[in-house]
Amino acid sequence: MAKGLDVGTMNIICAEKGKGDSIAFAQQRNAFLEMEAGDLAQNMLDSAKILYTQKGDTISVLGEDAFKFSNVFNKPIRRPMHQGIISPDEKESIPMIKLIIERVLGAPQRAGEIAYISVPAAPVDSKVNVLYHSKTVEALSRRLGYETKLIDEGLAVVFSELGDFNFTGIGISVGAGMTNITVAYLATPIVSFSIARGGDWIDEQVASATGVAIERITSIKETDFSFSSDYEIGSVQGAIALYYDALITYIIGNLKKKLSEVAPPDAEFPIAIAGGSSRAKGFMEMFESRISEANLPINISKVKKNKYTLSDSKDPIYSIARGCLIAALTREDAEAVEEEMEGNAAKTEKKAAVV
Repeated sequence: MAKGLDVGTMNIICAEKGKGDSIAFAQQRNAFLEMEAGDLAQNMLDSAKILYTQKGDTISVLGEDAFKFSNVFNKPIRRPMHQGIISPDEKESIPMIKLIIERVLGAPQRAGEIAYISVPAAPVDSKVNVLYHSKTVEALSRRLGYETKLIDEGLAVVFSELGDFNFTGIGISVGAGMTNITVAYLATPIVSFSIARGGDWIDEQVASATGVAIERITSIKETDFSFSSDYEIGSVQGAIALYYDALITYIIGNLKKKLSEVAPPDAEFPIAIAGGSSRAKGFMEMFESRISEANLPINISKVKKNKYTLSDSKDPIYSIARGCLIAALTREDAEAVEEEMEGNAAKTEKKAAVV
């Protein structure tokens, strides 16, 4: 059965077909926390089926539980990825990502099972090495036994959200480490790029401006912020609004610049937005307002807005994984048709030989 995998800075999410037309998601935070090893700690982790690894006298707790233990022991978590790619400054990056991918993706159910994995497009404002990251996550999936294909994160959004528009439109993934943008026509990318700004950039800028700890900024941004509220000058929420506005302006400015370098077809292009950093209340409305003022060299028909709760599959955090799954299922169906045609051709040749 085909699968889709979103390897994000904040979360690693796998999507596969569930019962009927439903999609099942497996998710882990892309983080880990080191703690001292001991029989009591190990027994506790084993009984709770918590994902961890041990090296000498150190235990590394991975995924969502790393955040829980971080609060209990008041210790900082470590992140295997930074700015959308494997962190070159974290020596345990690849071993930790490997374990998390193994947990959420699992083993293939048959030989040659297809897995599509999201990767960032080449950035326009940074020299980060996306090739090394892409080939590394591809290799980790292949070692599990999957026939692995890579897909730009922005194109995964197009597959996920713009099927009703013949996969024509603009897919934007506003993640923690990066923002990825793809302009596609009939599922074919016309423009695909990334920028090295996302939710983490907002947190860093607000922390620098206000002197409040980044962890506190992140918590406020995720639980106590809305674009529609009128915040006091100098407040953390006011600074978050300011830098969200700056991020949106930066995204649209780079999109306008990249579109000026190509000749898009004469068609209507809806915009679909996904990624955890687009969850802020009022984000879509703010983006729609800014895009209407941008005078892009392309016909924008609408900004597609999904109604969702944080617990359902329409949550924009699941969009990339869902798009990867749709791409994988499409390829799986195409290969099945091709095999059937080859089988029929072989039967025809055999009959002809007998005659």
